[in-house]
Amino acid sequence: MRILWLMLAAALTLSAAEPPKSVRLYVLDCGRLAIDDPARLGFKKEQLKTVDLSMGCYLIVHPKGTLFWDTGAVPDTYFKPGVEKPTLTYGTVTKSITSQLAASGYAPKDIKYLAISHYHWDHIGNANLFASSTWLTPKVERDMMLAGKSDSRYPEHFSELKNSKFVITDNRKGEYDVFGDGTVILKSTPGHTEGHQSLFVKLKNTQPVVLSGDIYHYPEEVTTGVVPLIDVNKEQTTRSRRELSAYIKQKKAQLWIQHDLVHFETLKTAPQYYD
Repeated sequence: MRILWLMLAAALTLSAAEPPKSVRLYVLDCGRLAIDDPARLGFKKEQLKTVDLSMGCYLIVHPKGTLFWDTGAVPDTYFKPGVEKPTLTYGTVTKSITSQLAASGYAPKDIKYLAISHYHWDHIGNANLFASSTWLTPKVERDMMLAGKSDSRYPEHFSELKNSKFVITDNRKGEYDVFGDGTVILKSTPGHTEGHQSLFVKLKNTQPVVLSGDIYHYPEEVTTGVVPLIDVNKEQTTRSRRELSAYIKQKKAQLWIQHDLVHFETLKTAPQYYD
């Protein structure tokens, strides 16, 4: 009986990893950021519905391959016997990326492309898991990360990317079409960092989605126009937001603010998916 069960489990895993006929978007829970004071993000506590932030990571499965977007703050290696909620500075996680991928029928080695919205520590925590993937990156972000000039607190969390294959996504259009069919597009949205980017995903049965990266942290930024004090170029952030807003309207897409904890908790997470 045990052998039959193992065979069935293996068959189900294989089936889940087979290329789908249309794009799928898996939402992975990469933890929470406990924010004591949102002043550096431009707000007082009483101005916000909630102060703490979610950390979303995303697997996009296309008929031509897979893309992993953003990798959280706390490395999977922090999960050790007796440690159920690994913590790094003010980031805490309860589920590993590896386990959430496995539940969906994938492993890090199955990921064709890695893309990171920007180099901050809460987006690169598990980048080394995907060192065998092809890294899709703006030149300035890669150069700053590998030269140690970014302000990411833990360069060891992405150190293995120095040996990864990579593709520079910069072009005059400000877009990089990952699979060449307009369904998965990296959008240049600098300002928060020098080479910050956001991600557009077109789905068959669900309204298109734009994953924000950190062009926004709180939904209150959308309504007030507040730009975080930590952004490297606040005027550029404002321009990027304006351009992205027009793009969202053109594509009839929905904006998912990755750090918006209230919205994030309404999403279905892996192994469920949007298609």
